[in-house]
Amino acid sequence: MLDEYSSKVLRAAIELVEVAKQRNIIVRILGALAAYLHCSEDEDTLKFFKNSGRLDTGSIFTDIDLMAYSKQRKQIINLMKELGYSEDRIINALFGHKRLIYFKDQVKVDIFFDKLEFSHDVNFGTEPGKGRLELDYPTITLTDLMLEKLQIHQINKKDIIDMMAVLMTHEVSDSSEREVIDRRYIASVLADDWGFWYDALENLKKVEFFTMKFKDENLIKIEQAEKIVKNVNKIREAVESCEKTKNWLKRSKIGTSKPWYREVGDIG
Repeated sequence: MLDEYSSKVLRAAIELVEVAKQRNIIVRILGALAAYLHCSEDEDTLKFFKNSGRLDTGSIFTDIDLMAYSKQRKQIINLMKELGYSEDRIINALFGHKRLIYFKDQVKVDIFFDKLEFSHDVNFGTEPGKGRLELDYPTITLTDLMLEKLQIHQINKKDIIDMMAVLMTHEVSDSSEREVIDRRYIASVLADDWGFWYDALENLKKVEFFTMKFKDENLIKIEQAEKIVKNVNKIREAVESCEKTKNWLKRSKIGTSKPWYREVGDIG
């Protein structure tokens, strides 16, 4: 299914994580690569990626996004030099405390530290042994992958398709086991951030909309659509029933009358 460029990107991402592991450096894969790796063993899901328009703009992967701990920043810089990656000196000088960018063989590598800071924050911790990155390998957990997608204020079709693929191939429950989406953790994160909560629920509605659309267009099977909707409802039930914090309650009184998300620009 993968084109030549996407295959190269995937191989490079796996190599980076594996070499880092050999040096006791914690690095995990984010985004579309993570979604693909979690779903690639299911043939129906691979067909869905192809038929749903996920590849309409070319390669399924455009670059490599990684998450790491800031406590290991120096080791990561040395690792990238060792592997022959060239740095974006301007970006790394300005933003290197929270993000590093490298290039090799026309592949861009974006390394984030501790958290994603886009429309809303997704936190992973600051040092090995005390964060969330060790909970899965070679990617972030399915739970964190869902949060990564749900936090997007202006979500696009590709991100919705990635969530659909994850939801049609995995289970949602009150469990932190690998290959399971932990709805309790998602609910606890959203219960402290009204803006994140609002955008996440809006994005779940969009997942449902596209699920019905793709079902009607025969791009997914009825049983796949049913599982997606069932899992969306499980997440929604946990989010709605989770007790909200004072931060959430205070911000909820303002609602959408003021911006509830961070404007996101291209760091490059």
